[in-house]
Amino acid sequence: MKVLIFGQSGAGKTTLCKNIKKIMTDRVVHINADQMRHEADDWDFSEQGRWRQFRRMLDKANAVSDSGKIALVDFICPFKSGREQFDADLTIFMSGVVQSKYEDTNKIFEWPEWTEYDYDIHDWDDDDPVEVCWSIGIRIWKDETPTVQMLGRWQPWHEGHEALLERCLEKAPQVEVQIRTMEWDENNPHSAYEIKRHLQNKLAHLAGIVNINTVPNIVNITYGRKVGYAIEQEQFDKDIEDISATKIRQNTA
Repeated sequence: MKVLIFGQSGAGKTTLCKNIKKIMTDRVVHINADQMRHEADDWDFSEQGRWRQFRRMLDKANAVSDSGKIALVDFICPFKSGREQFDADLTIFMSGVVQSKYEDTNKIFEWPEWTEYDYDIHDWDDDDPVEVCWSIGIRIWKDETPTVQMLGRWQPWHEGHEALLERCLEKAPQVEVQIRTMEWDENNPHSAYEIKRHLQNKLAHLAGIVNINTVPNIVNITYGRKVGYAIEQEQFDKDIEDISATKIRQNTA
């Protein structure tokens, strides 16, 4: 998968990439324009030099993507035709800087139409890296891939749930975490939306491997013969089994 993060110098491209890398760790390879120029010892910023740099960035991104990792590509990418040729799976435009301190770049930078990108970040927000991780995850997730369902209230999510998730990932490549939508009471102090936001922050490193959705207040799962899936109860050691969401809520209160 290729993710292109482009925009003027000083817009925050590298900062965003570093934060995404911190979350998704070795699932992503951060390809930075300055580092690529340093490795090539090529500081030619003429139009010809910029196209040469574009080719280096594209070749590196394709190699990373072909290896099965996520190529997180961070450079100005000033030409519209270059952005089209890059053919990214996810394109993010950092639009916060209109005029950079480099006049030669200002002259050639072709401001994109809204149809040219998937995501526009104008003002930096601490939630942006997490949201980008899930935007990446949406594009990785495949409904046809064998998947384990985890259904619960998660009020709150705790270490026992983490252990259950690990067990689920041993059974299939993907896990669908489903949040039951409950009426508010002392056992359900958080809305399904609040739980989802919490889990998106907690599990952003697994975006695309884990998917998170709210569902109705499901109270029964009924099946017939030979349905093609199993319903299993997992057993854990006493330390995990003794973790109680009720006690956690009481201690929090």
